[in-house]
Amino acid sequence: MNLTTRTVPRATATIARSESPSSAASSAEIKRQLPGSESVPTRPMDFDRRIADLPKYFAADGDVVMSHVLAVLSSVFPDGEDFFVRSVRAAADDITDPKLAKDVEGFIGQESMHGREHRILNDKLSELGYPTHQIGQYVRVVTKFRERFQGRRANLAFTSALEHYTASLAETLLGHEEARQEIGHPGFRYLLMWHALEESEHKAVAFDVYRGIGGGELMRQVTMWLTHVTFVLETGAWAGISLARDGYARRHPLQVAKSIWRLRRSPFTTKEATRQLFQYHKIGFHPNDRDTRELIATWRTKFFGPEGELIDVLAA
Repeated sequence: MNLTTRTVPRATATIARSESPSSAASSAEIKRQLPGSESVPTRPMDFDRRIADLPKYFAADGDVVMSHVLAVLSSVFPDGEDFFVRSVRAAADDITDPKLAKDVEGFIGQESMHGREHRILNDKLSELGYPTHQIGQYVRVVTKFRERFQGRRANLAFTSALEHYTASLAETLLGHEEARQEIGHPGFRYLLMWHALEESEHKAVAFDVYRGIGGGELMRQVTMWLTHVTFVLETGAWAGISLARDGYARRHPLQVAKSIWRLRRSPFTTKEATRQLFQYHKIGFHPNDRDTRELIATWRTKFFGPEGELIDVLAA
């Protein structure tokens, strides 16, 4: 079956040029890239030194609840992204479009690298008292259950839905300074921002593979509604469990309550962020309907340009 990508809306020549790795990334980065396409490159990273001094409450101003929520999100990434990789790889033999095939290589490389770095981060968070390993085990059980009883198409539908979640969170993080400032510790912040950049780069890959193997609108819509419910319930439940295990949080319920109230005003929970998530339900929706090429080009340059902020994190 022929799997093809959807053409992104035409951009200006300036944006198109700035997106090119030759102008947006240093020669050192390009040399170190693993297999992938120009639009979805795999970058070997090593954040160990940047998170070595991570404090217990790493969100801005030591915000307890935001720290727990971010720790929960980090906890689900490694095994969740392993599921994404398996779902996309299962359809690899059906890919005949050369560009999509290269993007799939990049998708697998990027997601594998995200899993590796978040496992290291999660080990550090576990040392600080967060239940990251228990959450990871829960995600492994859930994804294995899905794979046992669901077909390729359903697994890709869930992957595409969750990729829209990560792409939406990524766009908020990269596009809003106040969102970035909510992550107080610079090492944690930069790890999430690198992750966000790559989620933006490959946001359409799983969706295009799903479409290419015959995935339809009904399954896509139903799966996203299920994803809304499970994402909110599971994230909320694990954040609650994590807070309940935290002695400091138990001793300071008023501070926790104030932190929860502040969470309502976070850039990640605004009406704009919610509307972006629900754009997925539009008939004929495609991830590239949100044109983030300029945002991607900007952060490629900031991170991996000649004086990029993450050059020192690129692994040899």
